[in-house]
Amino acid sequence: MEKSVSSLKEALALETREHLALVGGGGKTSLMFTLAEELCQKKRRIVTSTTTKIWHHEAQSSSCIIFTQSRSSWKDSLREGLNIHGHVFVTQSLLDSGKVKGISTSLADDLYQDHGIDYMLVEADGSAGHPVKAHAEHEPVIPASVTKVVAILGLEAIGRQMEPETVFRVDSFQKLTGLKPGQKLTTPVLAKLFLDPGGLFKGTPPSAKRVVFLNKLDLLSEEREAMELANLIIDDPEKQIDRVVMGSVKRGIYRISGGR
Repeated sequence: MEKSVSSLKEALALETREHLALVGGGGKTSLMFTLAEELCQKKRRIVTSTTTKIWHHEAQSSSCIIFTQSRSSWKDSLREGLNIHGHVFVTQSLLDSGKVKGISTSLADDLYQDHGIDYMLVEADGSAGHPVKAHAEHEPVIPASVTKVVAILGLEAIGRQMEPETVFRVDSFQKLTGLKPGQKLTTPVLAKLFLDPGGLFKGTPPSAKRVVFLNKLDLLSEEREAMELANLIIDDPEKQIDRVVMGSVKRGIYRISGGR
């Protein structure tokens, strides 16, 4: 199967209600808020959050931010914010670093069980703006009620050297893939991020679907290697991945290049 769509909801094959965890590098935050805006335009009720940390100025992509540590009645503010805006970002507190502190996985689960919410979208790891990342021992932080995990990679990394400027957590990446610093990030190496048990889908609940999102296709001069990477993931004999999407969040173009 291969088709192009302009809707993230369709590209990710979202059901009527979903709890998404976003992991990896190459545009998680942009994808989360772009999806939230699209769903909000469809009159859905969306809560965005993180189980780690993100920058406060990024959280302000939502029209309403709720700080759970600010007052005991924050759930009333949440309901009011959803009624007015349709989209609310929930966090614990603002840190001195300029980031906001993420919520616990149990709170994310509780919020999703509230049937007044259609979609719960959480960032479940950090990548410091890098196109590629590997997980540390404590990552990712995925809530138990997640229905779909979306693992993201920035396609501009293909062919670059494995170095800290491109790969977040180089040591973890080297342990996972066997690649040494300075060697090239080839498509077979990058495919391991999605297919290895210790890769980006580590900690995915057994019932959750797995979606690969290969982002920033617009930064490539030609698509051959991107297609090669997508095919390596799709052709996995164990069929771990439910869907592979290749495209550009910035341009709003998404190609469903395989999977279910």
